[in-house]
Amino acid sequence: MTDGNGPASRQEDDGGRRVIEQRGLYFDELEEGVLYAHRPGRTVTETDNVLFSTLTMNTQALHLDAAWSAGQPFGQRLVNSMFTLATMVGQSVTQLTQGTIIAQLGLTDVTFPHPLYHGDTLYTETAVTGKRLSSSRPGQGIVTMEHTGRNQDGTVVARATRSCLMWTHEAHRQAQDAGQETMPV
Repeated sequence: MTDGNGPASRQEDDGGRRVIEQRGLYFDELEEGVLYAHRPGRTVTETDNVLFSTLTMNTQALHLDAAWSAGQPFGQRLVNSMFTLATMVGQSVTQLTQGTIIAQLGLTDVTFPHPLYHGDTLYTETAVTGKRLSSSRPGQGIVTMEHTGRNQDGTVVARATRSCLMWTHEAHRQAQDAGQETMPV
């Protein structure tokens, strides 16, 4: 049985114990103008960068060739910016969208004003910059978020604006009660 209070669902197990399952926030719980700080940070290793770059078939020497990169303007390999973007969005999931998102609608205004290097720690924060109920999908709303990634020194290494289709709490509960397939919350 779910009571739906706060950022975790409360349920009871077979023994009558209360179970709290972590989830993101519903459309109704997200607040414009609030800065959500996602922790812990993520220290990026050389292995992360090489694996991501090769898994995505990005053979850019700036990510893989230490000797060549040493002669380039930054003097060392750079972390693949797509890894930075994916990690930045990923760091927001448990706090904001885990089980409450229906779909990611798009990413815009993606910038990388400073490189991320091996050994840097990425910290992400998100500001909700807009939200509106969907006119065509009752019980759902569109949320616009600005993600900002900073390294351990506070230097901004990435920014992205993201739009998501999110459940309202009541509509999600009704969908679950009706037996419609949704992510567990």
